[in-house]
Amino acid sequence: MLFDAVVIGAGQSGLATAYHLQQRGLRFVMLETGARPVGSWPQHYDSLRLFSPARYAALPGLPFPGDPEHYPTRDEVAAYLEAYARQFHFPVLTGANVSQVLPTGAAFRVLTDDGRTVESRAVVAATGTFRKPRTPDVPGRPNFQGRTLHSLEYRNAPPFHGERVVVVGAGNSAVQIAVELAQVARVTLAVRTPVPFFPQRPLGWDVHDWITWLRVDQWPLGWLGRLPSPRTVFDPGVYRAAFHEGRLDQRRMFSRFTARGVVWTTGTEEAVDSVIFATGYRTNLDYLWGTGALDARGEPVQRLGRSLTVPGLYYVGLSGQRAFASATLRGAAPDAALVVRHLASHLRAAGRRAAAGTGPHGLR
Repeated sequence: MLFDAVVIGAGQSGLATAYHLQQRGLRFVMLETGARPVGSWPQHYDSLRLFSPARYAALPGLPFPGDPEHYPTRDEVAAYLEAYARQFHFPVLTGANVSQVLPTGAAFRVLTDDGRTVESRAVVAATGTFRKPRTPDVPGRPNFQGRTLHSLEYRNAPPFHGERVVVVGAGNSAVQIAVELAQVARVTLAVRTPVPFFPQRPLGWDVHDWITWLRVDQWPLGWLGRLPSPRTVFDPGVYRAAFHEGRLDQRRMFSRFTARGVVWTTGTEEAVDSVIFATGYRTNLDYLWGTGALDARGEPVQRLGRSLTVPGLYYVGLSGQRAFASATLRGAAPDAALVVRHLASHLRAAGRRAAAGTGPHGLR
């Protein structure tokens, strides 16, 4: 069967895309690596909470359950996404890890690790960045005899009880993990620049209320290219206090590892048990190598989620893809709506060319 579209990934971005494809009556299928249509959420650390209220976590057509003012947990988000896929009866194939996408003229063949093949007139890559951790190349790391891991592998604090721990990173995850670990360990947050904290509820309103009112998160970035989201940590009143009370400290990133620990920029060597890199992720698009869709760094050549080099290929879930809200729960639906609008237009144009007997550029 030739589908109108195949969506790779059934996390928040893929599900939002599926909703808009379904609304347009397009034939599509979703391919999800995991066992459930919940994306990467179950793999995050146990205590993760959204830093935006539940009312901003809903995808189109289904409100997020519970008090709209509460901050959902990791498991609540996963349960919501699974219920969302069930509510709309999306055609999701789980356990389908995509290994390769092959353009075949006016269509695509999508191959999975277990030997399945899906043919489609368009492809939406909605795999985001999770599962490909980014770790800085720090001198001496191979000689370090302690434990190093990425935040992808971190689950909870008890295994680090009594340890000397360094958490590397300056984003929300780095701060959340560091503050949690400070309850059971001696912790330093290692940063290249100081963490910019901002109150979670200035003047009694959640910061996302202000952002929505000012429409900051929807400012278009497409004309500037793909940009990263700003590195600001929204503080519900506990993070900055933890540093001020001395429960953990913040230092400039260490210069190198030693066998027993790290060397700080002051030249001081300190013994360390564990180093956790909360340093983000790389774009997870290896299945597109060889298509001409990626640049030399593996980043997609795209604008507003539309491939500039491979007709019929689209993206949802890239950070800074369209606006500052891109790659978040609240940004998934607007990004998906725009992409599906372009995709539907592409399919109509391709249909007209086929009926006229012309090629993709109007040539007989």
